[in-house]
Amino acid sequence: MSPTPRKRQPRKPNPSPATRPRPGAPRAVARKAPVPADSSTRATRVLNWLLRKLPTRYRDKALDYLVLTRMDRPIGALLLLWPTWWALWLAAGDFPPWKPLIIFTLGVFAMRAAGCAINDYADRKLDPQVARTAGRPIASGRVTPREALVVFAVLLVFAFVLVLFTNRFTIELSFVGAALAALYPFTKRYTSMPQVVLGAAFGWSIPMAFAAVTHHVPPVGWLLFIGNIIWSVVYDTEYAMVDRDDDIKAGAKSTAILFGDADLPILGVLMGTFLLTMLFVGQRAALGWPYWSGLLIAAALFGYQLWMIRGRARDTCLRAFRHNNWLGLVVWIGIVLALAVR
Repeated sequence: MSPTPRKRQPRKPNPSPATRPRPGAPRAVARKAPVPADSSTRATRVLNWLLRKLPTRYRDKALDYLVLTRMDRPIGALLLLWPTWWALWLAAGDFPPWKPLIIFTLGVFAMRAAGCAINDYADRKLDPQVARTAGRPIASGRVTPREALVVFAVLLVFAFVLVLFTNRFTIELSFVGAALAALYPFTKRYTSMPQVVLGAAFGWSIPMAFAAVTHHVPPVGWLLFIGNIIWSVVYDTEYAMVDRDDDIKAGAKSTAILFGDADLPILGVLMGTFLLTMLFVGQRAALGWPYWSGLLIAAALFGYQLWMIRGRARDTCLRAFRHNNWLGLVVWIGIVLALAVR
């Protein structure tokens, strides 16, 4: 019996020389713009969705600029927004006028973005040495230092245009705020307490908000400003604890390094001082029980943060830093409700 004939397999066409891959040549893969290790996954997904219709080349570059200005990490803008809203509501004694509310809300995001751009420019040689920041656009070479300076200047001009719609006193105060925003990134090399400068830069919107609404800054405004500096030192120390080991090796300075093993008790003292300052704010502003309830909740949130960072693990320190968003929200709700029922 004759064997069954084999079916002839169709020959695969030989690729043309133009399309034939060279030996050892890397395979082509779709480029995906990287993001830093501490980027918010949810925010990054939103940014990619918003940019999805752009051509790949422009989409990746736009994402790099958005990451440079920390749009992938909105927590920083929120920590700047809450004190600004505290001030606007206290200055107006109720719901603030729409004009300053819109101006200062937009200004918060513009100034925070500008501050991040100049911060990465100042840290362009430091960030590659720190695990958490090595993926930032300048540190990884996706954005040049010159581009960062241009972004900083554009955002600063935009913020200044917004201030022009207020009054002369607010415009004069804005120059101090711009100077503080530009100064902060460079203080890490000369002082062990750059967090104090950060608090002043983040909180300068408080006297500006009072100036925009009331044309002057009352004592309660400056008291609120001091309270915000203390709060900023608290949450930015928690943030600096994430990078403490890398910062020591790189020669950077921070309150986390300054406090050393005494960081937790010192943070506890600072938290208590902030709550005491905000108690004085409530007394001067004649706020009622909703505000005091908010401060009690804030005290509980501070206690939870100290419990979270008791082991000083990087992940929990970063989580405690982000947790301050809820504290700022609680205090703002307390102010709003206290003014509403007064």
